[in-house]
Amino acid sequence: MTLFLALCFVGIAIGGACAFVIFWPLSLVHLRERDPQLRARLGEGAFLKPSALGWLLSGGYRESRDRQFTGLATPARIALMTVLAALGMAGLLWLWSLA
Repeated sequence: MTLFLALCFVGIAIGGACAFVIFWPLSLVHLRERDPQLRARLGEGAFLKPSALGWLLSGGYRESRDRQFTGLATPARIALMTVLAALGMAGLLWLWSLA
């Protein structure tokens, strides 16, 4: 039963990854078109850049006054947190099953 729950968390992580892959690139394209200064601060290749992901997770995107951008970045942040939390829980359940 424990491994089944771990597998369920992996499924939740996959769903979160799908949402992240949708919303984060849309956010970055929006920045490219509407806020080149913020885009320059994130740098090239910001999709999987650790500093850009940390900025997203910390909620740094809220400093932008563009409501359309924050409307795209918020679901990306929630999706990334879902992926990390679900994989963490799956790993903990897997370790628990070994004990």
